[in-house]
Amino acid sequence: MNTETIIGIIASIGTGISLVPQLIKVIKEKKAGDISIVMMIILFAGLGLWICYGIIKKDWIIIISNSFSFLVNLMLGIFSAKYKKHL
Repeated sequence: MNTETIIGIIASIGTGISLVPQLIKVIKEKKAGDISIVMMIILFAGLGLWICYGIIKKDWIIIISNSFSFLVNLMLGIFSAKYKKHL
């Protein structure tokens, strides 16, 4: 495994888990008032395009890391919508 691949894997892990603490906080506190829906929409679009780019380039690091990030953000969006309704 070369240095470029190692850096890509480390970067993708960091990016992929960056919103996990926010997701945990929303689930524990059952509050999502501070989550911007516009930011989430833009983020979904960007992640979707990164996944498409990874598919075009046949780059599994990009595909897997952005798919994981998309799923984490999707869960954050779902829980945010659920808990915003209860306010």
